[in-house]
Amino acid sequence: QVQLAESGGGLAQPGGSLRLSCATSGFTFWNYAMAWYRQAPGKRRELVAAITNSGSTNYADSVKGRFTISRDNAKKTVYLQMNSLKSEDTAVYYCNADLQSVYTFWGQGTQVTVSS
Repeated sequence: QVQLAESGGGLAQPGGSLRLSCATSGFTFWNYAMAWYRQAPGKRRELVAAITNSGSTNYADSVKGRFTISRDNAKKTVYLQMNSLKSEDTAVYYCNADLQSVYTFWGQGTQVTVSS
């Protein structure tokens, strides 16, 4: 049974930091590209950051220099370190696992709210 469980969301002040985690099970984590997406109210889901199975990363322009994606294959977990948070980062953040678009899995999401 495939599971992706996000954690670490919550309320942060502008300029603050949060670290999201996505613990996985039920598939060969090390073979999959992993990514974080987000969806704000009334907006489409968008890619925030991605990391390939070999560790290459890419980021949305809006988060470059502020967010860092990483993975721990031994723990089957992917992380998103979010620094210098802005109000526009407020969204539900989703973890995604993808194997060449043949198999793709989603977590249930974790809410991130940036507000003073």
